[in-house]
Amino acid sequence: MKTYQNIESVERDLKILNLERQIAFEEIKALREEYKQDLKPLNWIQSGLKIFGKLGGMILLKKIIK
Repeated sequence: MKTYQNIESVERDLKILNLERQIAFEEIKALREEYKQDLKPLNWIQSGLKIFGKLGGMILLKKIIK
């Protein structure tokens, strides 16, 4: 446990802790928005089309090679 010699150091550490808490809260809010965007159905459709496009390209390439 840290011991303090004066009130200024206590206030400085409290200010630092408050800023760290605010930063962490903003990071959580940003992650929440990112997850909301990732879970939208339009993003699922786009991801599915990308996967099927790659799969279709691989199948077409296999047929050309044989």
